[in-house]
Amino acid sequence: MLVGVDERRKVVAEVELIIRGGVAVTMDAQRRVGALDVRVVGRRIAQVGEHLSTRGAARIIDARGCAVLPGLIHSHVHLCQVLFRNFAEDRALLDWLKERIWPLEAAHDETTLRTSTRLGLAELIRSGSTAALDMGTVRHHDQVFEVAREVGFRLQSGKAMMDGGDGVPEPLRETAAEALSESDRLERSWQGAAEGLLSYAYAPRFVPSCSPELLGGVAERVAAGKRLHTHASESGEEIALIRRATGLSNVAYLARLGLLSPRTTLAHGVHLEADEVGLLAQSGTSVAHCPSANLKLASGVADTVALVARGVNVGLGADGAPCNNNLDLWREMKLAALLPKLEHGPAALAAAKVLEMATLGGARALGLEHEIGSLEPGKQADLAVVDLQMPHVQPLGPASEDVVTALVYASQASDVRHVFVAGRQLLRDGELVMLDESALVADAQRDARAVRERAGLG
Repeated sequence: MLVGVDERRKVVAEVELIIRGGVAVTMDAQRRVGALDVRVVGRRIAQVGEHLSTRGAARIIDARGCAVLPGLIHSHVHLCQVLFRNFAEDRALLDWLKERIWPLEAAHDETTLRTSTRLGLAELIRSGSTAALDMGTVRHHDQVFEVAREVGFRLQSGKAMMDGGDGVPEPLRETAAEALSESDRLERSWQGAAEGLLSYAYAPRFVPSCSPELLGGVAERVAAGKRLHTHASESGEEIALIRRATGLSNVAYLARLGLLSPRTTLAHGVHLEADEVGLLAQSGTSVAHCPSANLKLASGVADTVALVARGVNVGLGADGAPCNNNLDLWREMKLAALLPKLEHGPAALAAAKVLEMATLGGARALGLEHEIGSLEPGKQADLAVVDLQMPHVQPLGPASEDVVTALVYASQASDVRHVFVAGRQLLRDGELVMLDESALVADAQRDARAVRERAGLG
């Protein structure tokens, strides 16, 4: 349930806000970290500096004891799957899809998809996220965008495209022409909607469920400047299927079809050969690293150190609630920092680089690095205020690297105090502004049961 939609729409565009007294983690080119105030005018950051004057400010937020940082950005998530949380356990990827996820997605109607989206956005906002790259299911995808618009969240999304695959339920099947036509309609309807908060990415699910005709049609759109979001090289079984069908590795096949580009984000990249990493680097393709999901599905651990060394942009994502079971980028940051140490040693990936993945890396994966991902004058005011005074964070040293280390290794979603997207507050003092949490939980319980029963899994 949404609350206060009309009131939010009455917000004057040029309201001025000062966030003062906090430790700003700017993620700008100088990677400044320090006692810096942030002035927001309307949708954008106007100033970042010391002891800014509060004259003329309609609101002042006291951020003493807190970090002020760019909102976290998910590079890969499935809002349509949030209602399936805790109901797809102990399976490898392909069995997980066939036995649980595809039947459940096929059972969605407009009402349950809206509830799943609201539940997911509530969790993202509560954990300090301000933007996400989302892949939907095949049907009803307008509802995902409608909810994001009502809530005021920044979302790049696309309906899943599937014209083949083993074990795909009939309600998810479509022809290549139908998948392309509906995706084109959605792109025309939602690209740039909600004052630019919403954007579209074509989303063929993965090679095993997409024909060469469908992927070729998507490649034409990518060549014309559209964005692409798909899964690639997630599991060994998936890669074996692709090699048997095409004679090529996953990424090499995508490259042959013309699907690699600076406008492409590939989720996972767990099993990449050296030449595939080279193809990603050469093409400017981004990779969304999803460590929790890769561990839970026993898919493996992506070699992010090798990707970073070759200059591949890496973002972070929670993937879906059924394979995580949270949409918490703080957990993903910690895992992303820890896992490379097993293979590459204790200094494998600096905390500062991991925080970059969760902010600027995510912005690049969405093609929005000039608008979000750092605290800089002129950029959109997408930011989070995070409490650094919690016992699990303290003691905290005075150096800037101490703050970054604390954010990556010690901070939790529950530490987030305020969240703003394009200057509009979506979380205030740890409470959701645009969503009625108790009503949402009741809706989620009811609609999860409905989806399971329709899928024959209740």
